[in-house]
Amino acid sequence: MKHVSLNGLIGGVLIAFLLTIAVLSLFWTPFDPMKLSFTARLAAPGPLHLLGTDEFGRDVLSRLMVGARASVWIGCLTVGFAVIAGTLIGLVSGYARGWIDGLIMAVNNALLAFPGILLALGLLAVFGANQYGIIFALGIAYTPSMARVVRGAVLSLREREFVEASRVMGNGEIFTMFRHILPNCLAPITVLATSMFGWAILSESALSFLGLGVPPPAPTWGNMLAAGRPFIEQAVWLGLFPGLCIALTLLGINLLGDALRDKLDPRMRGLK
Repeated sequence: MKHVSLNGLIGGVLIAFLLTIAVLSLFWTPFDPMKLSFTARLAAPGPLHLLGTDEFGRDVLSRLMVGARASVWIGCLTVGFAVIAGTLIGLVSGYARGWIDGLIMAVNNALLAFPGILLALGLLAVFGANQYGIIFALGIAYTPSMARVVRGAVLSLREREFVEASRVMGNGEIFTMFRHILPNCLAPITVLATSMFGWAILSESALSFLGLGVPPPAPTWGNMLAAGRPFIEQAVWLGLFPGLCIALTLLGINLLGDALRDKLDPRMRGLK
């Protein structure tokens, strides 16, 4: 139990640090992240530029801070989209059953057959490579996973005594779904949403690295990695620091997600 708590503590600290940097970048950065300085091109980390500068003389630390804001914003909106859409779809599918469930799950399973990043790539070809195109594409790509998890929870809950009691009392089906079934699905939704936040940040970075994310000059961790690739031999910090930000963020999310799963999953509690 102490090990789980330690995981949650480390994960929470890392995520709190990410959120703090993202909020701080709204009000302050050491330098203007867009300002060019050709006299300071590829400057190594030092007292003035703590993490060095890029090929245009822009401060890497300032750009990483703004990139954190972009990652948090895209991750939160993507997860919000997937949670709302997936929960509604899974709730209706699991509660209705019959041909409605069969039709919804046929479409859902067809979408699940595509890897999320490939589905997002296809959708971005339609919506265009921009911030909101990424959010919409990743939201659609992650919705089927949420819908499947919620549907499984609803199927196990719809025959429980408290649901039957709600029907006997004369409550409508919609009221029963949202008042009695949905609150009991919050544990798996919370755990999956935490994991999805990490998926969204990683996918956004991958899409930006491929040139299909937020277009330059706006900084994201992914496009900073892509831009620094040609200079990796003479300026290793251009790839090292964005990669480290991505790795630490994913580590924090995974540790926090594991701690939440162990805390909220009754089966895991039974193993302690």
